[in-house]
Amino acid sequence: MIRIPCGAWALLCLAFLLATHSAAQDNGQLHGNFSMDAQYYNEDDVIGAVVPLERLAANSWMNLIYSRDRFEIGGRFEAYEPRLAGYPAGQPYIGSGIGYRYAKYTQSDLEVTAGNFFEQFGQGLIFRSYEERYLGVDNAMEGVRVKYQPYPGIRLKGIIGRQRFGFDNGLVNGAGLVRGVDAELDMAELLDTSWTCVGNLLIGGSFVSKYQQDRDPLLVLPENVGCYGIRLNYISPRWNLYTEYAYKINDPNGKNGFIYKPGQAVMFNITYAVKGFGATFGAHSFDNMFYQSDRAAPTPFDLNINYLPPLTKQHTYNLPATLYPYATQPNGEVSTQGEVFYKWKKGTALGGTYGTKIAVNYSTAFALDTTKLGIADDTTARMGYTTKLFSKGKRQYFQDFNIEIRKKVSADWEFALTWLNFTYDIDIIQGKPGKRTVYADILVLEGLHHFNDRHSIRFELQHLNTKQDHGNWATGLAELTFSPHWFLAAMDQFNYVTTSPEEGVTPDRIHYPIGSVGYIRGGNRFQVNYGRQRAGIFCVGGVCRQVPAANGLTLSITSTF
Repeated sequence: MIRIPCGAWALLCLAFLLATHSAAQDNGQLHGNFSMDAQYYNEDDVIGAVVPLERLAANSWMNLIYSRDRFEIGGRFEAYEPRLAGYPAGQPYIGSGIGYRYAKYTQSDLEVTAGNFFEQFGQGLIFRSYEERYLGVDNAMEGVRVKYQPYPGIRLKGIIGRQRFGFDNGLVNGAGLVRGVDAELDMAELLDTSWTCVGNLLIGGSFVSKYQQDRDPLLVLPENVGCYGIRLNYISPRWNLYTEYAYKINDPNGKNGFIYKPGQAVMFNITYAVKGFGATFGAHSFDNMFYQSDRAAPTPFDLNINYLPPLTKQHTYNLPATLYPYATQPNGEVSTQGEVFYKWKKGTALGGTYGTKIAVNYSTAFALDTTKLGIADDTTARMGYTTKLFSKGKRQYFQDFNIEIRKKVSADWEFALTWLNFTYDIDIIQGKPGKRTVYADILVLEGLHHFNDRHSIRFELQHLNTKQDHGNWATGLAELTFSPHWFLAAMDQFNYVTTSPEEGVTPDRIHYPIGSVGYIRGGNRFQVNYGRQRAGIFCVGGVCRQVPAANGLTLSITSTF
């Protein structure tokens, strides 16, 4: 691991002092944002609440960016004094310091960034450097990035550096070195008037290589692991067709059992949209695609070079979003998703006075159909297994079938009714061996009433029915908004019927009430919550982390300037 030297502190502070001084004398701009989440923890034996040694914990960070003409510099100060319980998703964060800083220069068609940066090639199958701050996922690169457009319609990128691994009173990088190049052709821009198609075609290709020294006393491990990808994207007024393929050479690591099998990934999405109607279909197949710059990375969240997007609907309602969200299985899955949206026009039998919207979504994920190797030959066993892309196995990891109807019934009232049906292999997805597959139905009624142009109330009534896991849940939510500054909210989750493997055991029936009050003014937002937090899963974009049960007071502040 490589620690940022103390000199970086002084360099960044000096840069900002100069930037601030210059901003008062020229056309430079200084902007940024601040965020803090602080929580005071109470004891609560009923829910098994986590109570850290330090009852008061806080995550804080501030970004500052100064730009002038062709130059831009920026940095982020972070503080975890101490970090919130259950945060982050991967390697623990400790203390305070500089977690991100960079300088960028643009000259004509050339852009150069030195320091930290985020970047993505295609959909990220072979490279994506990004952050989800509230998950604690951050694999920012530290090194150099170059972007160049030598000719209209030709875009080139090159990156080299190391990934953020953790935070210990400052940025800590991983041991592996990551290098990559990406090229994209925009045919409409490249051919200009010679391009006569209605739509546009984008063609891209990438290559990424990671280097890590082999110190294994028993195995001969590849020190350079390459991965390449190609992609096509056709865009027209009604159609959007995208496909991408990636291939990774053998990459023995702690997540695949140190097998020498190459990895592959392929995905495609088709979208069609006109006024009042839209349809989309997607499918992907991933095989042995864990790609981390450290083959011995301690968790699946650390030092990921690539990103494998899930093919599932990202729900926002509490019960489906926090109890049974799906997380992509990089070692192998076959997944499909389809969705249809339609709006009945105003004045029709089903549209009524204001129109009616319906959306139907179906997604599923299965294991790959594999054949294990090496039953009688230890050498062959190091290849792991054989399989083919889109060769679906018998084990179903996940299924989500949902129908949503939205209807405005008057000038003041809007309603949405959603039904969801889940099949959820909690053993695989959440890593709970021996747990039975969950079959659940969820019904959600959402309503919105406008008292006037400034005041409104929104409510949700949610119910989950299942005979597995924790059993039935009910959730009620009400949000009262006094625009433009104030809002109040109250929510209760109730596990009113729980399952038990032992007959005669009285099931737990636990309420999880929580209240919120918030104030918004300009670019500042303040929110205070008090109540119980249920242990569960928090996900963003198919990446999830465990959230412990907690009881206490939470203060959140965000500000932009």
